[in-house]
Amino acid sequence: MEYLFEHKDKVRDYECDLQGIVNNANYQHYLEHARHEFLLSKNVSFAELHEQGIDCVVSGIEMRFKVPLKSRDEYAVRINLKKEGLRYIFLQDIYRLSDDKLCLKAKVEAVCIVNGRLGDTDILMKALQ
Repeated sequence: MEYLFEHKDKVRDYECDLQGIVNNANYQHYLEHARHEFLLSKNVSFAELHEQGIDCVVSGIEMRFKVPLKSRDEYAVRINLKKEGLRYIFLQDIYRLSDDKLCLKAKVEAVCIVNGRLGDTDILMKALQ
């Protein structure tokens, strides 16, 4: 699959549990950080959107764990984005870089609150261009 964006990072020791693998909750941090980096690479800033009365919020997440990441593993979060009605769908996959093994598949749905109400904006769609 071709992706719109890739963000590389490395697992830190404190993100792992007693089993020596990344705690499941930390994968959401990886996904969120990569989404923010993706949007910043397209000159879309959450802080600037908020100042304009637009808040993009996650409305649902589905994650499928495949292979665990361990301490000091380098990984890449790869992103695709599509729009369905008012929802923005981020399709995000995490790969371990040492062997390009798929570790996680995620579908993150987001919506925009415009001036306090569920609304539509084309700002995020500019990220596809």
